[in-house]
Amino acid sequence: QVQVVESVGDLVQTGGSLRLSCTVSGRTFDDYTINWFRQTPGNQREGVSCISWSGRSIYYADSVKGRFTISRDNDKSTWYLQMNNLKPEDTATYYCMAWEYDLWGQGTQVTVSS
Repeated sequence: QVQVVESVGDLVQTGGSLRLSCTVSGRTFDDYTINWFRQTPGNQREGVSCISWSGRSIYYADSVKGRFTISRDNDKSTWYLQMNNLKPEDTATYYCMAWEYDLWGQGTQVTVSS
């Protein structure tokens, strides 16, 4: 059974940093785009960032551009979202997913205190 396991989120202060990761277990597969989404209660899921299989195509939402960095290690089937200069409005549940396979992580809570 394929699983996507996300790292545990955290409570951080404004201006702090946190790195989220997702690891695929159960089988390996190739050529998929990684997406990071986030969601707060009562709101729609927001696309944060995505990265192609090769890593050459990357997208960031305007709200995180310049602060977040997406990356991936295909050999380890692991994906990362480095979040710097965190703001209270970054508080959300963060989800990773492999687009072409519709595989989702379980979600992890990130809380940024003011």
